[in-house]
Amino acid sequence: MKLEEVINTVKDFFTEHVYPVYRITSIVTEEKAWEVEVEVIEEKEYMKKYGRDQLLGVYQARVNEDMDVVSFHRKSLRYRAERIEESEGR
Repeated sequence: MKLEEVINTVKDFFTEHVYPVYRITSIVTEEKAWEVEVEVIEEKEYMKKYGRDQLLGVYQARVNEDMDVVSFHRKSLRYRAERIEESEGR
């Protein structure tokens, strides 16, 4: 599998089921799968309407060897301008 395929799979999945991907922050190859960490902008219109900073959701997704997203979960939620803690990300 090519890295580009993994990226496209995750972007397509998140656009359809969650929110469009803002940024992919890491991709780690594991045995027969990939762990992908992505950031998405959540509630963009609501936050813009009330003059607040955008919220970023940090998600972890697993892509199997058949190029299917088999699981995902939100790891954290933070304001876009907020500093990233050392434990966040890879």
